Amino acid sequence: MQLHQGTVIKSTGSWYQVQIPGRSELLACRITGKHRLGNYKLTNPVAVGDFVEVSIESDGFGMIRTIKPRTNYVVRQSPRQKHQVHFLAANIDQAILVVTIVEPNIKQGFIDRYLLMTEPYEIPTVIVCNKADLYDEDALDILGGLGMIYEPLGYTILACSALDGTGLDALKGVLKDRRSLISGQSGVGKSTLINALQPGTDLKTTILSDHTGKGQHTTTFAEMFPLTFGGEIIDTPGIKTLSFNHLTVQDVSHNFREIFEASDQCRFGDCTHRNEPGCAVKAAVEEGKIHTLRYMNYIQILEEIENQNYWELREDV
Repeated sequence: MQLHQGTVIKSTGSWYQVQIPGRSELLACRITGKHRLGNYKLTNPVAVGDFVEVSIESDGFGMIRTIKPRTNYVVRQSPRQKHQVHFLAANIDQAILVVTIVEPNIKQGFIDRYLLMTEPYEIPTVIVCNKADLYDEDALDILGGLGMIYEPLGYTILACSALDGTGLDALKGVLKDRRSLISGQSGVGKSTLINALQPGTDLKTTILSDHTGKGQHTTTFAEMFPLTFGGEIIDTPGIKTLSFNHLTVQDVSHNFREIFEASDQCRFGDCTHRNEPGCAVKAAVEEGKIHTLRYMNYIQILEEIENQNYWELREDV
């Protein structure tokens, strides 16, 4: 059986489009066998960006036989099957999170939740504030506030507009010659931004709902696109919410950068940074060294994880 090396370009659930060097067309592939990721149960065993070995079957379709070891990956709790995780992408150089200050209004807590997906593998993450052409003085103040929160932690903040071109050259510089995962909540203009960055991509776009202030999903499946100026982008469906019952309390505290750094000075090694005496993290919050919003989001995520685990235990009784 002859095997071909390839890269997964698109995931549509049970089928995967694989690019094989030297082959002009993508090969539609299925996968054989059951696959897990450590202790995680997966909704999709293969992610866009995976390097695979495939065989070409008699019917002309491909069969994924082997998934090569991954340098990194991004997963989330499945929105439909809470006991499973969903692959977003694998083998990426960086992540780009698209948010907006207005239309819809910024959800700072969502930023922290997204970073909780990229931090475990130390994936560099750039926060792009789209629709900058709509920003008034209040919005610019919020933009400055985001910079004060995240830039000292090592994250880059960029203001962009797909309509008037603000920041597009700077964003192209960030994307050039890298494989980038691009994500965002519905309605933030991610598809419009990608179309502006790479004309000819022709991703579907929709108008924000006046009634709900929310967008609709315009991307159905994850897909990789080449950039003419160098690099690749992996576009993903719009994300409504992020939950983390596949993580532990320690996973959360270890992946808030400033909380993990301060925790080295806590009196207790298993400190959760809530009510324990001698907590260096709480002291840092009170001294203004850790931003209150970040700390509040950290506490909220911990409580959600513990509540979900509690009810799951109750269901097993």
